[in-house]
This record gives sequence, C-alpha cells and structure tokens, in this order.
Amino acid sequence: MLDKVCRSLKKAAYYFICVYLALFCAMTPILGGLLLFPRFSFPALGTLWPMRAVTYWLGTHVFNVSTLAYRGTSGDTPFHWVQLAWIAAVAASTALVAVGFRLAPTSGSAARWFRLFLRFALAGQMFYFGMAKVIPAQFPPPSLVTLLYPVGNLSQDDLLWTFMGASTPYQIFAGCSEVLAGILLVIPKTATIGAIVAFADMLQVFALNMSYDIGLKQLSFHLMAIALFLLSPQLGRITDALVDRPPQTRRALGIQLAFGLYLFLMFTRLAMLSWHNPGGPGAPKSALYGVWNVERMSIDGNLRPPTFNDYRWRRIVFDAPELLIIQRLDESFAHYGASIDVDGGRIALRTAGGRHWIASFAFDRRSDDEMSIDGEMDGHRVHVDLQRLGLDTFRLTNGTFRWVRPPS
Repeated sequence: MLDKVCRSLKKAAYYFICVYLALFCAMTPILGGLLLFPRFSFPALGTLWPMRAVTYWLGTHVFNVSTLAYRGTSGDTPFHWVQLAWIAAVAASTALVAVGFRLAPTSGSAARWFRLFLRFALAGQMFYFGMAKVIPAQFPPPSLVTLLYPVGNLSQDDLLWTFMGASTPYQIFAGCSEVLAGILLVIPKTATIGAIVAFADMLQVFALNMSYDIGLKQLSFHLMAIALFLLSPQLGRITDALVDRPPQTRRALGIQLAFGLYLFLMFTRLAMLSWHNPGGPGAPKSALYGVWNVERMSIDGNLRPPTFNDYRWRRIVFDAPELLIIQRLDESFAHYGASIDVDGGRIALRTAGGRHWIASFAFDRRSDDEMSIDGEMDGHRVHVDLQRLGLDTFRLTNGTFRWVRPPS
C-alpha cells in the first residue's frame, strides 16, 4: 500500500513539474527567447488574451489586487504573482487528473522533446543575460549624476547596478560564465555540465536578487528549477562522482572530524573577535552616535551661516567611541581622536599627527536630536548648534525586502 502511494505521489510530482515549467516558460519571456527575429520580439503569452484576462479576473475577484500593471523591468509585480498562482493551480489539477485516471508518466519521444525544449529555453536565457554582460549593456558605467550621488542615498538595487557597472572586467567575467553555460547546454554531450554551470550562475543571480531586492526573483528561481530538472536523471551519477567513499577506519574518521571541528571553532572565534573589534559591526558605538548637521556656527562670537564659516563645517559624525569626524562643505572629511565624558558633558579632540594639538569642548544635549557644543579650537572660541539627521533618510540602509515589486 505504501509503495503504491509513493508511486502515485511520484507520478503526480512529475506531471506537476512538467506542466508547471511548460506554462511558466510560455507565459513569461522564456519562450520568446527562442523566437527572435530582426525588429520582432515574441511576446510573453501571459500578457496576451485570454491569459491576461484570466490573470486580471483572478487578481481582481480572488486576490483583491488593485494594481495589475505588468510592463516594466520588474518580473515580480502583483500581475506576475497572480499569474504564477493560476499556473500552479493548473499544474496541480493536471497532476491530480493524471493520478486519478492512472495515466503513465510521459516517456519516450515526448519526454525527450520536452527536455530538449527546456535545454534550449535555458540556453537562450543564458545567452540573453550573458551577452548583455559580455557586451556590457546590462550594467552601464555609472552616469555623471550617479558619480555625484552620495552612496547613502542610493537604493539597494541602484547600488548593485552601480557596483556591477563600475567594474567592466567583472561584468564581462560574469557574462562569460553565463554564455559558457549556454554553449554547453546546446551541445548534447555537454548538456549536463551546462546545466550544472547554469544552476551555479543562477544561484548567484538569485542570491543577488534576493539580497538587493531586484525584481527578477521569480525568473532566476525558475531558471534554477529548469537546470535542476535537466540534471534530475543524472543526480545519482553526479553524487557518485562528487562524493568520495574511500575506506576509513572509525579512528581515522574520528580524528579528521575532530580536527575539522577544531578549525571550524577557531575560525568562528576569529570571526566573532572581528565582529566586536573596533570598526566591526558589533563594536560599541559613540555615546553621541549619529550624523549631526551644523545649523548655526559662531567663531569668536561672530555668527556665520553653515554655508560660510571659517572652518567650513557641514556635519559632525559620531560613530566609534573614540572618533569624531567633521565633514566640510567641500565634502572632505577630517578625522579626530575623541574622548567623550558624558557625565561631565565634555569632548576632548586630538589629531594623530600633532601630539601637542588639542581642542576641548563642552556639549549640551538638549534632546535626542538637538545639541550645542562650545569650546576652543586653534585659539578661537567656537559655538555650534547641531541637529541630528534621522538615519531613516538614507535609502541604502532603509530598503525593505519585497516579494512583490511594482513595475519599474
């Protein structure tokens, strides 16, 4: 009985995967990647009638989605998620019907033709994304505006695009890896190796899409799934080739595992020390932690606006406990050693190059976001009124992960 249930589940899973992957390829640009002509691009069938109407109806009446736009660079819009839902439903229904009518899994020429289709569908996507990097068009070099943009004001996806575009050799290298997968996939004798390379490529892409909130999560995941489907008949042989089974005595195996555990624990300890050391993410923060804008500044009693003062201070940054950084109006930074006495309300500054140079300030923190400092620096009396900048204003550190992205 149990064996019969297992066979039924295996059959249902096979039908589900085949129908699901076939529909996903047809409804998305994957199928269009096999039908290319000058001045013509085959549209994704999911954006055409009647499939588009099905998605609209389900989105409106079942999922209560108000926005179902699909044009743009994002492939994770509400439209695409509703479409994915009915694709999965159709695939599941087909699998149940196949099991209910005791249909045998497709084999022979039909299965071979389907695998051939998936091979070239995956190869087409590898060529598409790969050549867009080999000829570096997917990630253009940073524009002049981007060069002037503060890093903290970039969104996570903008940062990834800038990172890739700033290094043309790395972009070309990544593209060559994807093109290599495509070449190996179209050659029957190397198709298995091509699927392995394609899976590795798409795993990296999927990790980037997830980490930087890129709107291609669905596509990269399904390209990995296609690669795994192509590899499935060879998984046993691949495992045998990659997993060594040398004869081992229990004592030898125990010694190796113990030494491996020792290495793991030692490097874990080093990583934890780096985490907590000065400059690490887990290191203590300054008692006055934050970015403080200079609102008003006076030198020797003469009030100077922030845009024009003798020191040309724009911001004061308190980050590490023994560091104070001043950002000038020309965007340069001056670093000072700092000793902060919270109870006494005092700040003592020093420079690394001048042992005898010192500046001393008293600070009055009137609220969490307002503070003034008074003291002497280079023989001048200095008074500065500061307003703390909310860290939620920086797009880079306040991006939220979104499974569903709007069209962009």
